[in-house]
Amino acid sequence: MVSGIGIPDWLVATVPLWKAVHIIALSIWCGGLIVLPMMLALHDPAVSPGDYRIIRHSTHLTYTMVVTPAAVVAVIAGTWLIFLRQVFEPWLFAKLALVAALMALHATIGHVIVRISEAPGRRRPPSPYWPIGGVLACATGILVLVLAKPDLAGLSFPHWLVTPQGRQLPFVPSP
Repeated sequence: MVSGIGIPDWLVATVPLWKAVHIIALSIWCGGLIVLPMMLALHDPAVSPGDYRIIRHSTHLTYTMVVTPAAVVAVIAGTWLIFLRQVFEPWLFAKLALVAALMALHATIGHVIVRISEAPGRRRPPSPYWPIGGVLACATGILVLVLAKPDLAGLSFPHWLVTPQGRQLPFVPSP
C-alpha cells in the first residue's frame, strides 16, 4: 500500500499509462469538436442530395464513432487520475468546470448534427466560429490550469464543497 491511503503500489504504477490514455483521448475529443463545426458548415442545402448524404453520414460517424467515445475515455481516464493521484486542489475544481463546459459544447454540436439530419435541405448550420472558439477557450484554459497548477486558495469555495461532511448519501441502500 502507498503511504497508508489504501491504493496498492501496482495501481499507482499505472498512472503514466492513464495519463497517456487521458491525453490521447482528450486530443481526439478536442480535435473532433474543432473539426465537427467545420464539417457542419458543409451542410449546404444547395449541394446535390448524394453529396449531402455523404457529408451527413461522415459528420454523424465522426460524432458517434470517434468524438463521443474519445470524450468518454478522456473522462474515465481523468477520473482515475484524480483518485490515483489524490489531487483535490482548487485548480482541479476550475479545470472540471471547463471540462463541463466542453461537455456542453459537445452536446450542443450533437444537437445541431441531429437537427440538420432530420430536416435535410431545410436547415442551415450555425456559424462554426462560436463552437470552435468555445472549444479552443476551454482547451486552452484546461492546459493552463493543468500545466501551471495556479494557487487558487484565495478563491472562496462553499464550506460543503471543501469539507468532508461525514454523512450517508441520500439513497436507500439496496437489499
